[in-house]
Amino acid sequence: MRRRWAAALTSAVIAALAFAGTGTAVATDPVQLGAGYVIDDVGALSSGDAASVQSRLEELYTDTGADLYVAFVDAFTNPDDSESWANAVADQNGLGPSQYLLAIATESRQYYLSADSAGPLTQDQIAQIEADIVPQLRDGDYAGAVITAADTMQSELVGTAGSDGTGGGGFGFGTVLLIVIVAGAIAVIVWLVIRSRRRKRQVVAAGGTTPLAQLSTDDLRRQAASALIETDDAIKTSEQELGFARAQFGDTATGSFVEALSAARGELNEAFALQQKLDDSVPDTEEQIRAWNARIIELCGQANDRLDERAAEFDQLRKLEQDAPEALARLQAEREKTAAALPPAAAELATLQSAYAPAALATVADNPAQADARLEFADEQLAEAQQAIASGDGGEAAISIRAAEEALGQAALLASAIGKLGSDLGAEEKNAAALVADIEQDIAAAGALPDADGRVAAAVTAARQQVDGARTRLTGAKDPLAALEGLESANDQIDAVIARARDAQAQAQRAQQMLTQVMTQAQARVSSAEDYITARRGAVGAQARTRLAEAGACLVRAQQLQATDPQQALAQAQRADQLAAQAIQSAQTDVSGFGGAGMGAVPGARPGGGGGGMLGAVLGGIVINSVLSGGGRSSSSRGGGFGGFSGAAMGGGRSRSRVSPGSFGGGGTRARRGGGRF
Repeated sequence: MRRRWAAALTSAVIAALAFAGTGTAVATDPVQLGAGYVIDDVGALSSGDAASVQSRLEELYTDTGADLYVAFVDAFTNPDDSESWANAVADQNGLGPSQYLLAIATESRQYYLSADSAGPLTQDQIAQIEADIVPQLRDGDYAGAVITAADTMQSELVGTAGSDGTGGGGFGFGTVLLIVIVAGAIAVIVWLVIRSRRRKRQVVAAGGTTPLAQLSTDDLRRQAASALIETDDAIKTSEQELGFARAQFGDTATGSFVEALSAARGELNEAFALQQKLDDSVPDTEEQIRAWNARIIELCGQANDRLDERAAEFDQLRKLEQDAPEALARLQAEREKTAAALPPAAAELATLQSAYAPAALATVADNPAQADARLEFADEQLAEAQQAIASGDGGEAAISIRAAEEALGQAALLASAIGKLGSDLGAEEKNAAALVADIEQDIAAAGALPDADGRVAAAVTAARQQVDGARTRLTGAKDPLAALEGLESANDQIDAVIARARDAQAQAQRAQQMLTQVMTQAQARVSSAEDYITARRGAVGAQARTRLAEAGACLVRAQQLQATDPQQALAQAQRADQLAAQAIQSAQTDVSGFGGAGMGAVPGARPGGGGGGMLGAVLGGIVINSVLSGGGRSSSSRGGGFGGFSGAAMGGGRSRSRVSPGSFGGGGTRARRGGGRF
């Protein structure tokens, strides 16, 4: 959320800002930003300087659309390092991608410019802004430093947005046009993938009102959907990172992180349950819609905060920056193991394709291509990690190592999903054959019942049609899941007409008999949906994730009721199966739109949404940002809950800007290396 300030402040407000800094200086916790651009708790600026700075920052917003906030304190505390302190202020005040915060501690002589990784400035540009202000900071010219920061920021933003290729770089019109086309195509991907994923935290404003209360209902819905997507991605990334850590350090060392992740998952599941209530057919009041969406945003914020609280401790456990050579060696071995698993998986898919209908294999049809793309991306990252280690840059190596880890994890998931589906299809064939025999018995039993209104005859006819259709689907190019769906529908109908002939004990036995089969089917479908969405989460929206979460909840309830109430357990298992099918359908629609509208527009994209290494990583949710930066610039950033970017240079010697996958932590990302002392 961006707050647009008035064109000018009254002299009374300016005086208040100046007066705020006249007290005794003490170490300062992260602050709440006020109505202006400057918080000065230490009297760093005179009243005249405060007015000049405020005016220049208003002008910056008018000219560029970017906000630069400034906080002067004597020293940073809680946290006490400049980066964490500045990022905490930015997060607590809900700063968006085009809103920057310059934090300056006048006594401890530290500074940091907090920037969102999805913002318009690259990390090199931000570093340049910081470098430009150091001389003035050292001279105590704080107003001059802020104005210089605004000047450099404006120059960078205007230069990035308005370059026409007429400068001295030797670019002709055709070259510039090509760059614009490529940049536009990548922007389409970024827009499709991010879709406002960054968390907008709740902030209590003056007077006790909150921004959420001021939002329209439609905006509230959009924020809730974005929060669900972002938090689900953050938890998936944290789960994968935790898996790496458990394999390396064991359960004892990672127990506290398991607990935090479990609690965060519980909060997210509660949020998904509320979204399912909003999506169901039961009408909701305006008050309920607003309250539930607000609660979703709150729960997602709590889940992210819970993970963020353990992120630094988790990073300290893994110490990738210090242990990069060992981590790289481990990953290179893992890469060979993963690569060896891909050809057998592709061969297994070919075997399945000779036996089953395309619809039965839809969730894994492109898994070999997707796995190859993740492996390609991992290879790029491993090579970059090797280069970074050789040059002594452990931070850059850690970024590439994390990206490679996630890519290899997805490649392994994509490969194993083929074998898992093959096993599930075999089990479904057996279940369908058993259900055919069961329905045949029901048809015979129904024939002995009285049929005054013709309902028994209608149920028998429908059941016979489904049995015949199922037999067709179980021969040739088989589709056992479709066969089961038809059989279950027919079975429900014929069960209903003969239920009165069964006593309660017989009905319970019947439900228990059906339950085992339906539970197996539901578990397979939920697992298939989970694998499909996890490996393509860069394109999957809130609806598919919500249906999957509710399917999982229904499956858990079915398992809990299995021994005590088989009839209710059967209903829950059937509901889980239906919701998982809806999740798959919704996710496939999202992925299809992603491939058609985004990936095909970029040179090197493969038909069907496979993409190259970079594009495969985008689809997998590893990549969240890509910009063309001039002059051979390159930058990097750490962030929570998202993936890392890598891709081939796109002409003109231009390199890339990338964001690493987050470690154990919540969604949203402002962290980066930078700042320092003056």
